[in-house]
Amino acid sequence: MALTREPDRTVGVIGAGLIGRSWAVVFARAGWTVRLFDPDASQLARARASIEAWARELTAASLVPTPHAVTERIVPTETVPEAVSDAALVQECGPEDEEAKRAMFAELDRLSDARAVLASSTSSIVASRFTAELAGRSRCLVAHPVNPPHLVPVVELCPAPWTDAATIDRAEAIYREVGQVPVRVRKEYEGFVLNRLQGALLSEAFRLVAEGVISPLDLDATVCHGLGLRWSLLGPFATIALNAPGGTADYCARYGGFYRRLAADPPPPEVWQGEPLARVLAACGPVPDAAERERWERARDRWLIALKALKKSMPAPDGEER
Repeated sequence: MALTREPDRTVGVIGAGLIGRSWAVVFARAGWTVRLFDPDASQLARARASIEAWARELTAASLVPTPHAVTERIVPTETVPEAVSDAALVQECGPEDEEAKRAMFAELDRLSDARAVLASSTSSIVASRFTAELAGRSRCLVAHPVNPPHLVPVVELCPAPWTDAATIDRAEAIYREVGQVPVRVRKEYEGFVLNRLQGALLSEAFRLVAEGVISPLDLDATVCHGLGLRWSLLGPFATIALNAPGGTADYCARYGGFYRRLAADPPPPEVWQGEPLARVLAACGPVPDAAERERWERARDRWLIALKALKKSMPAPDGEER
């Protein structure tokens, strides 16, 4: 049965893949009505199974009161018009394809309420490449999440040059209201910020493994039991400020020589192809089968839930909740 919608608390989620179904949980657990659309009916069925499982896990961790509090608010829809009707925000989660996004945003701009924010979950494509010709282009932006967004709260807000400032303000307010951590990317950069940072780390990781400096297993341990532990609580700027008595300037004076040499010798693009990539793939070993991958995904989600619950219980140094 469809819920009675509250004004400005309905979201249309377009695409029910891993990101779309996770976004649905984000909004539903915050009390929003979610209209979930996918052109593939079987995808909607798989989404429902995932959402029910996630809702049970969140309930077990005391992050939501009951599974029903999440699942009752998510309504599958058969058409795009039904999904976007009365939505305050539309979260597009379609394929990572510029032409597909251009076609979808043209449809969303035509069908949605003129006051609705239109946000894309794209991982790398800047909004100007698929919204330039829209009559309502001023209400469009990228809202790039991290997989899975219901457990990893950061969302990068990246406007096109013509996105209205009020749209960015409204989007930030909505994502903050539903429990995410919105960050503003002030100008268009391919890959935004998170994937550019991730890309820098991955390229160096590929080089180190390809050159036989370290195994993939030990490199992963270096991150998840080293850098990752600090970075889950403090970002890189806060980290280096605490790693030298005189703060960031002192850190740069102490270690800047090494980092300048490192920056002068970056990993080449070739680490992602050819013989270097072949060495990395050989070192990584066999590709996990579907069952093993599912086990790892479930474990990852349990760890993230536990970390999320812990961080929620810990006051930050300034007394605010993390």
